[in-house]
Amino acid sequence: MLKLVVITLGIVAFSVLFLCVKMILRPGSSFGSTHIGGSKAMRQRGIHCVQSMDAFERREKPTRVKER
Repeated sequence: MLKLVVITLGIVAFSVLFLCVKMILRPGSSFGSTHIGGSKAMRQRGIHCVQSMDAFERREKPTRVKER
């Protein structure tokens, strides 16, 4: 059982190290943006982040119909 835990921790540690190679070897580098708005292809298609779209829709619009 202990052997399995050590092997599992070793695999996880190797995976994390492998994923962070770019960040470790290049000072000042970081992971790219994972938000929809950070993707050039999505911006070209007019697809935005849900939070941005919600804020855009909640803005006060002069042509909006008053409900009350």
